[in-house]
Order: sequence, then structure tokens, then C-alpha cells
Amino acid sequence: GINAEYGEKVEIEDDAESINYDEVKCEDDFSDSEAEEDLETALRSMQQNLQSEGLQKPVEIPKATVTKRPEVVDDFIRNFLIRYKMTRTLDAFQREWYELQTRGGMENPELVPDCYVQNEELENRVKYLEREIEKMGRGVNKAGTQYIKMKKERDYHRMHHRRIVQEKEKLFTDIKRLKKHYQSYEPALEELKNKYETAMREKMLTKIECEKNLSKITNLTTTLNNYETARASANGTTMGQIKEVDLEDIVQKSDSQKKSFIHPKDSVIPAESGENPDLNASLPVTCHLTKPGGYHQQLSFKAHDLAISNMALHPHRDVIATVSDDATWKMWNVPDGELLLTGRGHTMWIGGCEFHPQGTKLATGSGDTSVKVWDFNEGECVATFNDHSHPVWGVAWHHSGNFLASCSMDNSSKLFDVVSERCRSTFRGHTDSVNCLNFLPYSNILCTCSADKTISMWDIRTGLCAQTFYGHVNAINNVNFNTQGTLIASCDAYGVAKIWDVRQVVEIGSYDFEPHPANSVKFDTSGACLAVASNDGTIKMLEVEKSKVTELDGHEDGVQAAIFNRNGEMLISASSDTTVKIWS
Repeated sequence: GINAEYGEKVEIEDDAESINYDEVKCEDDFSDSEAEEDLETALRSMQQNLQSEGLQKPVEIPKATVTKRPEVVDDFIRNFLIRYKMTRTLDAFQREWYELQTRGGMENPELVPDCYVQNEELENRVKYLEREIEKMGRGVNKAGTQYIKMKKERDYHRMHHRRIVQEKEKLFTDIKRLKKHYQSYEPALEELKNKYETAMREKMLTKIECEKNLSKITNLTTTLNNYETARASANGTTMGQIKEVDLEDIVQKSDSQKKSFIHPKDSVIPAESGENPDLNASLPVTCHLTKPGGYHQQLSFKAHDLAISNMALHPHRDVIATVSDDATWKMWNVPDGELLLTGRGHTMWIGGCEFHPQGTKLATGSGDTSVKVWDFNEGECVATFNDHSHPVWGVAWHHSGNFLASCSMDNSSKLFDVVSERCRSTFRGHTDSVNCLNFLPYSNILCTCSADKTISMWDIRTGLCAQTFYGHVNAINNVNFNTQGTLIASCDAYGVAKIWDVRQVVEIGSYDFEPHPANSVKFDTSGACLAVASNDGTIKMLEVEKSKVTELDGHEDGVQAAIFNRNGEMLISASSDTTVKIWS
């Protein structure tokens, strides 16, 4: 065998021959049937014997109990080795232990002290508790993950709730603003009703007066015929000769009347169109196309108490004019947003405005059917034109500065002479409201767009329509030329924008931004970029050559106008949310 402690080889003597064995005799009458007797049969037989002896007390079967006794040293060591599966060490221990017992070296093995047993139990307890702690740790980690998830859900729902509250407050503000806006309609409707009733009364009076004049003319004609007949018979002159003389008199009177309608202060319409200096010039491209990332919002300020309806840029300075439903116009310095002037005089909303080519005047058109001219040097309104019978949507200056054109809901456009302060021409041809108009740069051609879905080009010298563009399927809201005057941009009430070639009279591009209406279109100075003001609160920036569209989002309500400054470094937008935003 091998000593487990030192690893030395020792010889074990075999004393089997020195052991004496005693022979044990077996009884012949031993039967295996007794071994087959079980415990129940034995108990039953004992109870029967007791009953036969007169004892009636039943036999109580003792319950098995387990008595915990301290372990001896060898059992403790064996259990330890078995627990840790140290089989080879256990075999060596068994051999040496029994060898010592055989030799008499182990007379009274000592018991294992209680502290070792308690230590072992405590160790088992510690391991159990460690497993429980690990299990609880996993539970805590799981609960922590669930807590973080629920916290994120709480934050998400809280943010959603705040957004709903903000939208609700915005809706309440819009409702209050609309109620206030609608209240302003009542006096306007009452005024229109009174005007209509007055016009109807005048019409009836005029009709009655006309009938009276017709009856007088009939009587006078009969008397004149009788007189001429008598005169002809007396002088021998034929009726045909009399009629020729009268016709010559009528023509001469008509010519003299026509000459009398020429106002001495009337301006002369240029016979030929002027030369456009920007036609072949190298113009700056907007920085939205050259700057990485395009335009970004730089400034926002509240301009009016009610919705802004239109805006115009000063021809020589970075100054804008805004008009609003609050019946006022204001001038602002950009890009700092400083208020320069405020004008009041219209009794209803103002729909359009335009600076004089020299920048010294501002023209405005209003829902009170009037067109006004404001002089900055005098600081007041210097001319008012009341020739339209319905609200005026827009105004435009001729490049000479002596003529002002306007468009109205009465289906017509008019040309006013600012010097003589009278209407020179009326352009009729559209079958619905004329919503916008603009002059072809440095020419006598006036372009108008209408709710009848057409665009018309008018010669202001003759008052005739020279060309009509067809293609839109909804009411056209706005029309504008590029700086060179070679392209026209238009947009309609369903969000469709179109670009037309003026020289070839064809459509060269159509861009769909439905379903929100497009309120205005404006080219940059180079004509490479088109800004479309949309009613969804965004500005669509269209790169004309690539047909690439980007959006500028920042307004809370429909954008009514968007214009570039002269060098293209800024874009100014005006919205129904009463604010003006500057992008650069």
C-alpha cells in the first residue's frame, strides 16, 4: 500500500494464518419460513396472546425517532472526503485507519468537537444564503430594468400630455383670434349691405330717368321728323342730304367730347418697352443654394395684431412693408426687425402693397374697395382711388412710377394715373375674381391671374389681352416674374406651382405641394430658386434646374408671403400667425 500522508511504500503483513476460526453448528430444524414472517403478523399474534391472557389494553406501536449524535473523527473525515469526491484520498485513509485499528493503535477514537460541526452547518448556511442573495440580486436587476422602462414610459406620456396641452392652448388662442376676426366682418357686411341697397336705389332711379329720357327722345324725334319734312318740302332739299349733314355734326360733336375727356395732367404711357438692365447681367445666386445646409431662422418678431396678408421689399434698401387684417401697414428694417413707420387709413383689411420704383411711396389695396398711395416725405395718404366695386386683392407699379395697377374681386383690373389721379383703363376678360397682378419688368405688359384658373397678359396701351395661359385646374392665387422677365411662376389653391416660358408661351415645369394651398411664389434675383409660401406653415424652396425641394419650417400658421432680398443672403417670410421671420 501507499501512505497517503508521506507517499512512502510500505509492506503490510498478512496475519491471516495466525487467526483461529471457531466452527458454528447449524440446527437442522431451521426453516426459512420464519424469516418470511413480517412485522404486522408478529404484532397481530402478540395482540391475540395478550387478549387471551385477559389484557384489553391495545399495543401502542412506537414511533421511529432520529437521534442526532456527535460524529466520531473517522466518520467526519469520511463524510468530508465523500462530499468533495476525494475517492483516492478516501481509499488511502480507509486502509491506514483499519490498519491502525487492527494493530491496536486506535483504542478510543475521539468525537469531533461541536465547533467543527457547527462550522460546517454555518458554512452550509452561508452557501445557501449566498445562493439566495444571488437570486435576489437577479430579481433586483430585473426590477431595476423594469423601473427604468416604466420611468421612460412615464416621461413619454408626460411629454405627450404637455404637447396636447400646448395644442389645446393654441387652439383656444386661434378660436379667440377667429372670433375677434369674425366680429370685424359684421360692420363690413353691414356697410356692404348699405352700399348694395344704395346702389339698387340709384339703379332704379336711373332706370326711371332713362325711361323718361327715352320717351322724351321719341317725342323729340317725331317732332324733328315732322319739322324736317316740312322744311324739306319748303326748300326742296332731300331727306338724304339732311341726314348726311346731321351725321357730320354728330361725328364732330363726338370727337370734341372725346377730346374733352383728356385730362391735362394725364401722364403719357411710354410707346415702347424700356430696356431691362438685368436681362444679360450676372446676378447673385441665393445663399440657400451655395451655403451648406441652406437657410436657417435668424430672427422672428410679431408684426401685427391680426394675420399678415402680404409683404413688399423696398427697391433700394433692406426695408420691408407688411399689411394685415388689422387694417394697418407697417415698415420694418431688416434684419434687426426695427419698426420704422405705421400707416392707418383703410377701414377694412389690406390685401396687397407695393413700393414705388423710386422707393418714396407705398401703394395699398384694401377690402374697403379702395386703393391708396402713401407718400413717405409728406407722411400721409396723397391719393385714393375708389373705382372698384369689390375688395382689392393686389397692386403693382409701372416702371415709370406714373401708373398704378390694381386687381379686384369684381373680376377686373384697373390702371390708375397717379399724376392726374384718375382711372385710365379697365381690363375686363376674367370670369372670376382677379387675385394678383404684376408688370413684366421694364415693359407695358401687365400679367394677371384669376380664380377662373387662367393667366392673362394685357397691353396697357390698348387695353387688350395679348396672351392667355391655360393649365391650372384650381383658382390661381399668385403670379410673379423672374428678374430677367423670361419666366412666370404661378401657384393655385390646391398647392400646385407652375413655371411658364414667356417667349414660347409654354409650361416648362409643374410641382405639386398638395393638399395645402400655395399662397405666393417668388424667384430669387438669379431665377435659380423659387420660394413657395404654403398654407401648412412651411416655405418650399424649389431649385429650378434640379427640381429639388427643401422645406423651411417655423411658422405656426399659413405663410402668406416670402421674398428674397436683392443679394440673396436673406429670405423674409410673413404668416397668418402675425409674425415675420428672417432666414439666412
